[in-house]
Amino acid sequence: MLPSADSAPAHDPYAALRVPDFRRLVSTRTLLTVATRIQGLVVSWQIYHLTGDPLALGLIGLSEAIPSIVVSLYAGYVADTVRRKRIVVLALAVLVLCAAALAALASPYGIGLLAKGSLYTLPLYAVIFVSGLARGFMGPALFSFMPQLLPDRALLPNAITWNSTTYQASAVLGPALGGFLIEPLGVAWSYAVGLGLLVLGLVQFARIADRPLPPMEGERLNLKDSVLSGLRFIFGNQLVLAALSLDMFAVLFGGAVALLPVFASDILKVGARGFGQLEAAPAIGSVLMAIFLTYYPLKRKAGLKLLGAVAGFGLATICFALSKNFYLSLFLLFMTGVFDSVSVIVRSTLIHVYTPEYMKGRVSAVNNIFIGSSNEIGAFESGTAARLLGTVRSVVFGGLMTLLVVAITTWRADKLRKLESGTK
Repeated sequence: MLPSADSAPAHDPYAALRVPDFRRLVSTRTLLTVATRIQGLVVSWQIYHLTGDPLALGLIGLSEAIPSIVVSLYAGYVADTVRRKRIVVLALAVLVLCAAALAALASPYGIGLLAKGSLYTLPLYAVIFVSGLARGFMGPALFSFMPQLLPDRALLPNAITWNSTTYQASAVLGPALGGFLIEPLGVAWSYAVGLGLLVLGLVQFARIADRPLPPMEGERLNLKDSVLSGLRFIFGNQLVLAALSLDMFAVLFGGAVALLPVFASDILKVGARGFGQLEAAPAIGSVLMAIFLTYYPLKRKAGLKLLGAVAGFGLATICFALSKNFYLSLFLLFMTGVFDSVSVIVRSTLIHVYTPEYMKGRVSAVNNIFIGSSNEIGAFESGTAARLLGTVRSVVFGGLMTLLVVAITTWRADKLRKLESGTK
């Protein structure tokens, strides 16, 4: 006899948060995200005011993306062959050292290296390069470690939503805090705050119990075959490939956030405080939508909703570029975050659900190339386009390209278009 609708278990929106090690992971990511968002905001503000060149902002993203892309496939192999906690601890330790180096370079003892002019920003780019290496290894390990903390696979969709919610919430706090800190504390002490948060995150992550690697299916592959198997899996699964491609090109061409120092200083003229608010607006939209999806998860027409969300992201980006009103600009950036949250949650759920546990490191590495590094490459594209076309025209161009990518994906990826939900 089937259970009645009344006897079916109620949806528990806090199910994953009841797992202690998952809570520790979430708190670690929160501290890490707040710290790196403070650091990213401060370094972009510092470099733009040292150089006055929007292309210099794009080079920040490129300096981080190149090392991350170079090591990603190998990092995915490592995440599937070395205990994942050890990788994350080592990567966090490197990020702590990078944060300390930025604070030291901005201090009175390091200020001689950072006189006005682009040549003197090279030490900053070098530190960003090293942090890109660390993040390249940490991403696949952290992605594949998270499901291992859950006692029941049924908790995975809820865990993914909470992972996104807390990430976006901390992404709100980071820029807002960074913008608030720069004026009263200065650049060096703002970096120091980020350093302290990274140390706390490292301590919190160390408290998570280690987990053995998931059992391999079949023979253990060598490095080359292992990396190729991850690539074959991605390119052989239309749903995962379409979702990754859609997000990658949307992020690549919709990188208005990389140019926010220019909008804050030269177009909207709102200073460091306003810059922090502009940086935080997309994350506020993301976290509110993620909270909504925690209580009301997508159950029908997930593919069409994903396509519509990315199209909405492109339209909001175009309108932001054309806005001359600070509050309208804040709202439009808020809406980019709302649309982006839908995309992130659907994509993350698809990858976790359709990828075997023993292969998640390698698949996450490809995901990092598609999505994680496309943020930084998108920043470089935005800076280059701003140099060639002007700031406003370059952001409009990016939004139009995002809409074109949505149209092509809708036409070509019929499985994604017909997808009802992100779960099997």
